[in-house]
Amino acid sequence: MGTATKNIAILGSTGSIGQNSLEVIGGFSNRFRTTYLTTNTNITLLQKQIREFRPRGVVVLDKRAASELRKTVGDGVEVLCGEEGLEQIVARDDVDIVISALVGFAGLKPTVGAIKHRKTIALANKETLVVAGELMMSLVREYGVQLIPVDSEHSAILQCLLGEDRSTIARLILTASGGPFLNTPKEAFSSIRVEEALNHPNWKMGNKITVDSATLMNKGLEVIEAHWLFDLPAERIGVVIHPQSIIHSMVEFIDGSVKAQLGLPDMKLPIQFALTYPDRSPMNGARVDFPRLGSMTFFEPDRDKFRCLQLASDALGLGGTAPAVLNAANEVAVGAFLNRRISFEKIPLMIERALAKHTVRRSPELHDIVEIDRQTRNFVETLF
Repeated sequence: MGTATKNIAILGSTGSIGQNSLEVIGGFSNRFRTTYLTTNTNITLLQKQIREFRPRGVVVLDKRAASELRKTVGDGVEVLCGEEGLEQIVARDDVDIVISALVGFAGLKPTVGAIKHRKTIALANKETLVVAGELMMSLVREYGVQLIPVDSEHSAILQCLLGEDRSTIARLILTASGGPFLNTPKEAFSSIRVEEALNHPNWKMGNKITVDSATLMNKGLEVIEAHWLFDLPAERIGVVIHPQSIIHSMVEFIDGSVKAQLGLPDMKLPIQFALTYPDRSPMNGARVDFPRLGSMTFFEPDRDKFRCLQLASDALGLGGTAPAVLNAANEVAVGAFLNRRISFEKIPLMIERALAKHTVRRSPELHDIVEIDRQTRNFVETLF
Protein backbone atom coordinates (compact mmCIF):
# COMPACT_ATOMS: atom_id res chain seq x y z
CA MET A 1 0.00 0.00 0.00
CA GLY A 2 3.04 2.26 0.08
CA THR A 3 3.91 4.93 2.67
CA ALA A 4 1.32 7.58 1.77
CA THR A 5 -1.47 8.03 4.29
CA LYS A 6 -4.69 6.38 3.13
CA ASN A 7 -8.04 8.03 3.83
CA ILE A 8 -10.76 5.68 5.05
CA ALA A 9 -14.54 5.88 5.15
CA ILE A 10 -16.22 3.38 7.47
CA LEU A 11 -19.80 2.54 6.53
CA GLY A 12 -21.26 1.36 9.83
CA SER A 13 -18.66 2.70 12.26
CA THR A 14 -20.78 2.10 15.38
CA GLY A 15 -21.29 -1.61 14.68
CA SER A 16 -18.99 -4.41 15.79
CA ILE A 17 -16.84 -4.37 12.63
CA GLY A 18 -16.74 -0.57 12.62
CA GLN A 19 -15.56 -0.38 16.21
CA ASN A 20 -12.89 -3.01 15.62
CA SER A 21 -11.80 -1.16 12.46
CA LEU A 22 -11.29 2.04 14.43
CA GLU A 23 -9.18 0.15 16.97
CA VAL A 24 -6.98 -1.12 14.13
CA ILE A 25 -6.75 2.30 12.48
CA GLY A 26 -5.87 3.87 15.82
CA GLY A 27 -2.68 1.79 15.86
CA PHE A 28 -1.62 3.03 12.41
CA SER A 29 -2.03 6.80 12.67
CA ASN A 30 0.92 7.29 10.29
CA ARG A 31 -0.68 5.10 7.59
CA PHE A 32 -4.44 5.67 7.86
CA ARG A 33 -6.76 8.59 8.48
CA THR A 34 -10.48 8.21 9.12
CA THR A 35 -12.20 10.83 6.99
CA TYR A 36 -15.84 9.67 7.26
CA LEU A 37 -17.90 7.68 9.75
CA THR A 38 -21.52 6.55 9.48
CA THR A 39 -24.25 5.20 11.75
CA ASN A 40 -27.93 4.43 11.63
CA THR A 41 -29.12 5.91 14.93
CA ASN A 42 -26.34 5.35 17.51
CA ILE A 43 -25.53 9.01 18.02
CA THR A 44 -24.00 8.58 21.47
CA LEU A 45 -21.26 6.26 20.23
CA LEU A 46 -20.78 8.28 17.03
CA GLN A 47 -20.17 11.42 19.10
CA LYS A 48 -17.45 9.59 21.03
CA GLN A 49 -15.87 8.42 17.75
CA ILE A 50 -15.98 11.98 16.39
CA ARG A 51 -14.14 13.30 19.43
CA GLU A 52 -11.45 10.63 19.17
CA PHE A 53 -10.91 10.41 15.40
CA ARG A 54 -11.98 13.88 14.18
CA PRO A 55 -13.41 12.85 10.79
CA ARG A 56 -14.19 15.45 8.15
CA GLY A 57 -17.76 14.28 8.00
CA VAL A 58 -20.31 11.76 9.21
CA VAL A 59 -23.50 10.25 7.83
CA VAL A 60 -26.51 9.46 10.01
CA LEU A 61 -29.15 7.42 8.22
CA ASP A 62 -31.93 8.62 10.54
CA LYS A 63 -32.78 12.23 9.58
CA ARG A 64 -34.05 13.25 13.01
CA ALA A 65 -30.92 11.92 14.67
CA ALA A 66 -28.81 13.76 12.10
CA SER A 67 -30.53 17.06 12.97
CA GLU A 68 -29.82 16.52 16.66
CA LEU A 69 -26.17 15.74 15.95
CA ARG A 70 -25.66 18.93 13.93
CA LYS A 71 -26.48 20.95 17.05
CA THR A 72 -23.63 19.36 19.02
CA VAL A 73 -20.67 18.85 16.67
CA GLY A 74 -20.13 22.43 15.55
CA ASP A 75 -18.81 23.58 12.20
CA GLY A 76 -15.74 21.34 12.11
CA VAL A 77 -17.57 18.17 11.11
CA GLU A 78 -20.00 17.94 8.21
CA VAL A 79 -23.19 15.99 9.02
CA LEU A 80 -24.95 14.29 6.12
CA CYS A 81 -27.98 12.05 6.32
CA GLY A 82 -29.76 9.20 4.61
CA GLU A 83 -28.74 6.98 1.71
CA GLU A 84 -27.86 10.12 -0.24
CA GLY A 85 -25.20 10.92 2.35
CA LEU A 86 -23.64 7.48 1.98
CA GLU A 87 -23.56 7.83 -1.80
CA GLN A 88 -21.91 11.25 -1.48
CA ILE A 89 -19.05 10.24 0.78
CA VAL A 90 -18.01 7.12 -1.19
CA ALA A 91 -17.64 9.37 -4.26
CA ARG A 92 -15.34 11.92 -2.65
CA ASP A 93 -11.67 12.38 -3.48
CA ASP A 94 -10.65 12.31 0.18
CA VAL A 95 -11.55 8.61 0.42
CA ASP A 96 -9.12 5.88 -0.71
CA ILE A 97 -10.56 2.86 1.13
CA VAL A 98 -14.18 2.13 1.98
CA ILE A 99 -14.81 -0.34 4.80
CA SER A 100 -18.25 -1.66 3.91
CA ALA A 101 -19.61 -2.79 7.28
CA LEU A 102 -23.29 -1.90 7.11
CA VAL A 103 -25.59 -4.75 8.12
CA GLY A 104 -27.61 -6.48 5.42
CA PHE A 105 -29.03 -5.19 2.16
CA ALA A 106 -28.39 -1.58 3.18
CA GLY A 107 -24.73 -2.02 2.19
CA LEU A 108 -25.43 -2.74 -1.48
CA LYS A 109 -25.93 0.68 -3.08
CA PRO A 110 -23.08 2.52 -1.31
CA THR A 111 -20.68 -0.35 -2.07
CA VAL A 112 -21.66 -0.24 -5.75
CA GLY A 113 -21.06 3.53 -5.65
CA ALA A 114 -17.64 3.07 -4.05
CA ILE A 115 -16.62 0.61 -6.78
CA LYS A 116 -17.77 2.99 -9.53
CA HIS A 117 -15.62 5.70 -7.98
CA ARG A 118 -12.65 3.32 -7.95
CA LYS A 119 -12.19 3.00 -4.21
CA THR A 120 -10.50 0.01 -2.62
CA ILE A 121 -13.22 -2.00 -0.88
CA ALA A 122 -12.67 -3.78 2.44
CA LEU A 123 -15.85 -5.86 2.40
CA ALA A 124 -17.45 -6.92 5.67
CA ASN A 125 -20.98 -6.74 4.27
CA LYS A 126 -21.39 -10.27 2.88
CA GLU A 127 -24.99 -9.63 1.87
CA THR A 128 -23.77 -7.35 -0.93
CA LEU A 129 -22.20 -10.33 -2.72
CA VAL A 130 -25.05 -12.65 -1.74
CA VAL A 131 -27.75 -10.55 -3.40
CA ALA A 132 -25.73 -9.15 -6.30
CA GLY A 133 -22.59 -11.25 -6.69
CA GLU A 134 -22.62 -11.43 -10.48
CA LEU A 135 -23.19 -7.69 -10.82
CA MET A 136 -20.64 -6.78 -8.13
CA MET A 137 -17.80 -8.88 -9.50
CA SER A 138 -18.51 -7.58 -13.00
CA LEU A 139 -18.18 -4.01 -11.69
CA VAL A 140 -14.98 -4.89 -9.80
CA ARG A 141 -13.46 -6.10 -13.08
CA GLU A 142 -14.84 -3.18 -15.10
CA TYR A 143 -13.48 -0.50 -12.76
CA GLY A 144 -10.28 -2.35 -11.87
CA VAL A 145 -10.66 -2.04 -8.10
CA GLN A 146 -9.47 -4.24 -5.25
CA LEU A 147 -12.21 -5.95 -3.24
CA ILE A 148 -10.66 -7.48 -0.14
CA PRO A 149 -12.81 -9.63 2.16
CA VAL A 150 -12.98 -8.84 5.87
CA ASP A 151 -15.03 -11.88 6.96
CA SER A 152 -12.62 -14.08 8.90
CA GLU A 153 -13.40 -17.11 6.70
CA HIS A 154 -12.78 -15.36 3.39
CA SER A 155 -9.76 -13.53 4.73
CA ALA A 156 -8.41 -16.95 5.75
CA ILE A 157 -8.89 -18.30 2.24
CA LEU A 158 -7.26 -15.22 0.72
CA GLN A 159 -4.26 -15.69 3.03
CA CYS A 160 -4.01 -19.39 2.15
CA LEU A 161 -3.99 -18.52 -1.56
CA LEU A 162 -1.15 -15.99 -1.43
CA GLY A 163 1.54 -17.19 -3.81
CA GLU A 164 -0.62 -20.07 -5.09
CA ASP A 165 -1.79 -20.78 -8.63
CA ARG A 166 -5.59 -20.57 -8.53
CA SER A 167 -5.84 -23.43 -11.04
CA THR A 168 -4.45 -25.80 -8.38
CA ILE A 169 -7.39 -25.31 -5.98
CA ALA A 170 -9.41 -28.48 -5.41
CA ARG A 171 -11.89 -27.03 -2.94
CA LEU A 172 -12.46 -24.45 -0.21
CA ILE A 173 -13.44 -25.53 3.30
CA LEU A 174 -15.25 -22.93 5.41
CA THR A 175 -15.27 -23.54 9.14
CA ALA A 176 -18.23 -22.80 11.42
CA SER A 177 -18.35 -22.75 15.20
CA GLY A 178 -21.80 -24.36 15.17
CA GLY A 179 -23.16 -21.50 17.28
CA PRO A 180 -24.89 -21.82 20.64
CA PHE A 181 -27.23 -24.64 19.53
CA LEU A 182 -24.73 -27.11 18.12
CA ASN A 183 -25.75 -29.71 20.71
CA THR A 184 -29.36 -28.60 21.13
CA PRO A 185 -31.90 -31.10 19.73
CA LYS A 186 -34.07 -29.84 16.89
CA GLU A 187 -37.19 -30.54 18.96
CA ALA A 188 -36.11 -27.82 21.42
CA PHE A 189 -35.76 -25.08 18.76
CA SER A 190 -39.36 -23.91 19.24
CA SER A 191 -38.59 -22.82 22.82
CA ILE A 192 -35.30 -20.99 22.11
CA ARG A 193 -35.31 -17.49 23.57
CA VAL A 194 -33.76 -14.41 21.95
CA GLU A 195 -31.22 -14.11 24.78
CA GLU A 196 -30.04 -17.67 24.16
CA ALA A 197 -29.62 -17.07 20.42
CA LEU A 198 -27.54 -13.97 21.12
CA ASN A 199 -25.16 -15.85 23.42
CA HIS A 200 -22.52 -16.89 20.87
CA PRO A 201 -19.79 -19.11 22.38
CA ASN A 202 -16.81 -17.55 20.58
CA TRP A 203 -17.51 -14.31 18.72
CA LYS A 204 -18.83 -10.91 19.82
CA MET A 205 -20.97 -9.61 16.96
CA GLY A 206 -24.08 -7.57 16.23
CA ASN A 207 -27.52 -9.06 16.88
CA LYS A 208 -28.44 -9.92 13.30
CA ILE A 209 -25.23 -11.76 12.45
CA THR A 210 -25.29 -13.52 15.83
CA VAL A 211 -28.74 -14.96 15.09
CA ASP A 212 -27.52 -15.89 11.60
CA SER A 213 -24.69 -17.80 13.27
CA ALA A 214 -27.18 -19.56 15.52
CA THR A 215 -29.23 -20.75 12.49
CA LEU A 216 -26.07 -21.38 10.40
CA MET A 217 -27.52 -19.01 7.79
CA ASN A 218 -24.34 -16.99 8.25
CA LYS A 219 -22.34 -19.94 6.93
CA GLY A 220 -24.74 -20.36 4.03
CA LEU A 221 -24.31 -16.70 3.09
CA GLU A 222 -20.54 -17.15 3.32
CA VAL A 223 -20.66 -20.08 0.88
CA ILE A 224 -22.43 -17.81 -1.63
CA GLU A 225 -19.90 -15.05 -0.96
CA ALA A 226 -16.98 -17.46 -1.46
CA HIS A 227 -18.48 -18.63 -4.76
CA TRP A 228 -18.25 -15.08 -6.12
CA LEU A 229 -15.00 -14.02 -4.48
CA PHE A 230 -12.99 -17.04 -5.56
CA ASP A 231 -14.89 -18.03 -8.72
CA LEU A 232 -15.53 -21.63 -7.71
CA PRO A 233 -18.72 -23.69 -8.15
CA ALA A 234 -20.81 -24.59 -5.12
CA GLU A 235 -19.79 -28.26 -5.20
CA ARG A 236 -16.17 -27.21 -4.52
CA ILE A 237 -17.03 -25.18 -1.40
CA GLY A 238 -17.52 -27.23 1.75
CA VAL A 239 -18.52 -26.44 5.34
CA VAL A 240 -17.19 -28.15 8.46
CA ILE A 241 -18.17 -27.50 12.07
CA HIS A 242 -15.14 -26.54 14.17
CA PRO A 243 -16.36 -25.43 17.63
CA GLN A 244 -13.04 -23.95 18.80
CA SER A 245 -12.99 -21.31 15.98
CA ILE A 246 -9.18 -21.44 15.74
CA ILE A 247 -8.99 -22.57 12.11
CA HIS A 248 -10.84 -19.87 10.19
CA SER A 249 -10.95 -21.72 6.87
CA MET A 250 -8.87 -24.01 4.65
CA VAL A 251 -7.93 -24.58 1.04
CA GLU A 252 -7.39 -28.07 -0.35
CA PHE A 253 -5.18 -28.32 -3.45
CA ILE A 254 -5.20 -30.84 -6.29
CA ASP A 255 -2.26 -32.77 -4.79
CA GLY A 256 -4.19 -33.37 -1.55
CA SER A 257 -2.28 -30.76 0.45
CA VAL A 258 -4.39 -28.53 2.72
CA LYS A 259 -3.48 -25.03 3.90
CA ALA A 260 -5.29 -23.53 6.90
CA GLN A 261 -5.21 -20.08 8.45
CA LEU A 262 -5.32 -20.14 12.24
CA GLY A 263 -5.73 -17.50 14.91
CA LEU A 264 -7.81 -16.54 17.90
CA PRO A 265 -11.40 -15.43 17.14
CA ASP A 266 -10.63 -11.71 16.91
CA MET A 267 -11.97 -9.64 13.99
CA LYS A 268 -9.15 -7.13 14.28
CA LEU A 269 -6.82 -9.60 12.52
CA PRO A 270 -8.77 -9.89 9.23
CA ILE A 271 -9.58 -6.17 9.32
CA GLN A 272 -5.90 -5.27 9.65
CA PHE A 273 -4.96 -7.73 6.91
CA ALA A 274 -7.52 -6.16 4.57
CA LEU A 275 -6.16 -2.67 5.24
CA THR A 276 -2.48 -3.62 4.87
CA TYR A 277 -2.96 -6.26 2.12
CA PRO A 278 -0.84 -7.89 0.81
CA ASP A 279 1.61 -6.96 3.58
CA ARG A 280 1.57 -7.98 7.24
CA SER A 281 2.17 -5.63 10.14
CA PRO A 282 2.70 -6.23 13.86
CA MET A 283 -0.44 -6.44 16.01
CA ASN A 284 -0.56 -6.59 19.78
CA GLY A 285 -2.78 -9.12 21.45
CA ALA A 286 -3.05 -12.71 22.57
CA ARG A 287 -1.74 -15.59 20.48
CA VAL A 288 -2.91 -19.18 20.07
CA ASP A 289 -1.55 -21.30 22.93
CA PHE A 290 -1.69 -24.80 21.42
CA PRO A 291 -0.84 -26.83 24.55
CA ARG A 292 -3.55 -24.95 26.45
CA LEU A 293 -5.98 -25.43 23.57
CA GLY A 294 -5.42 -29.17 23.81
CA SER A 295 -7.50 -30.31 20.85
CA MET A 296 -9.45 -29.16 17.84
CA THR A 297 -12.55 -31.02 16.70
CA PHE A 298 -14.52 -31.17 13.45
CA PHE A 299 -18.04 -32.31 12.53
CA GLU A 300 -20.27 -32.52 9.50
CA PRO A 301 -23.05 -29.88 9.75
CA ASP A 302 -26.58 -31.20 10.33
CA ARG A 303 -28.44 -29.68 7.40
CA ASP A 304 -31.77 -31.01 8.61
CA LYS A 305 -31.50 -29.37 12.03
CA PHE A 306 -29.90 -26.23 10.60
CA ARG A 307 -32.23 -25.87 7.63
CA CYS A 308 -30.97 -22.36 6.75
CA LEU A 309 -27.61 -23.75 5.62
CA GLN A 310 -29.33 -25.99 3.09
CA LEU A 311 -31.65 -23.20 1.94
CA ALA A 312 -28.63 -21.04 1.15
CA SER A 313 -27.10 -23.87 -0.88
CA ASP A 314 -30.42 -24.29 -2.70
CA ALA A 315 -30.57 -20.57 -3.50
CA LEU A 316 -27.02 -20.61 -4.86
CA GLY A 317 -27.95 -23.58 -7.04
CA LEU A 318 -31.02 -21.75 -8.37
CA GLY A 319 -28.86 -18.69 -9.13
CA GLY A 320 -30.05 -15.37 -10.52
CA THR A 321 -32.30 -13.55 -8.09
CA ALA A 322 -32.83 -16.49 -5.71
CA PRO A 323 -30.05 -15.45 -3.27
CA ALA A 324 -31.58 -11.95 -3.10
CA VAL A 325 -34.88 -13.53 -2.05
CA LEU A 326 -33.07 -15.72 0.48
CA ASN A 327 -31.37 -12.69 2.00
CA ALA A 328 -34.44 -10.45 2.15
CA ALA A 329 -36.60 -13.17 3.67
CA ASN A 330 -33.91 -13.96 6.22
CA GLU A 331 -33.47 -10.33 7.24
CA VAL A 332 -37.20 -9.91 7.83
CA ALA A 333 -37.53 -13.24 9.65
CA VAL A 334 -34.52 -12.59 11.90
CA GLY A 335 -35.85 -9.10 12.67
CA ALA A 336 -39.19 -10.62 13.61
CA PHE A 337 -37.49 -13.15 15.89
CA LEU A 338 -35.42 -10.43 17.59
CA ASN A 339 -38.65 -8.45 18.13
CA ARG A 340 -40.27 -11.63 19.55
CA ARG A 341 -42.90 -11.78 16.82
CA ILE A 342 -41.97 -15.32 15.69
CA SER A 343 -40.21 -18.28 17.28
CA PHE A 344 -36.70 -19.37 16.34
CA GLU A 345 -37.72 -22.44 14.34
CA LYS A 346 -40.00 -20.32 12.12
CA ILE A 347 -37.05 -18.47 10.53
CA PRO A 348 -36.23 -21.13 7.88
CA LEU A 349 -39.94 -21.72 7.21
CA MET A 350 -40.42 -18.07 6.20
CA ILE A 351 -37.38 -18.23 3.90
CA GLU A 352 -38.53 -21.48 2.32
CA ARG A 353 -41.95 -20.04 1.52
CA ALA A 354 -40.42 -16.92 -0.05
CA LEU A 355 -38.11 -19.01 -2.25
CA ALA A 356 -40.98 -21.29 -3.30
CA LYS A 357 -43.07 -18.31 -4.39
CA HIS A 358 -40.30 -16.66 -6.42
CA THR A 359 -39.66 -17.03 -10.15
CA VAL A 360 -35.92 -16.67 -10.70
CA ARG A 361 -34.58 -13.96 -13.03
CA ARG A 362 -31.17 -14.44 -14.62
CA SER A 363 -28.41 -11.79 -14.60
CA PRO A 364 -30.46 -9.13 -12.79
CA GLU A 365 -29.57 -5.44 -12.89
CA LEU A 366 -29.37 -3.36 -9.72
CA HIS A 367 -32.94 -2.06 -10.08
CA ASP A 368 -34.21 -5.65 -10.44
CA ILE A 369 -32.48 -6.68 -7.23
CA VAL A 370 -33.82 -3.66 -5.32
CA GLU A 371 -37.38 -4.38 -6.50
CA ILE A 372 -37.18 -8.10 -5.67
CA ASP A 373 -35.82 -7.26 -2.24
CA ARG A 374 -38.81 -4.97 -1.64
CA GLN A 375 -41.34 -7.52 -2.91
CA THR A 376 -39.85 -10.30 -0.81
CA ARG A 377 -39.90 -8.24 2.37
CA ASN A 378 -43.53 -7.32 1.80
CA PHE A 379 -44.43 -10.97 1.19
CA VAL A 380 -42.69 -12.27 4.30
CA GLU A 381 -44.37 -9.61 6.42
CA THR A 382 -47.74 -11.10 5.41
CA LEU A 383 -46.73 -14.47 6.90
CA PHE A 384 -46.66 -13.31 10.53
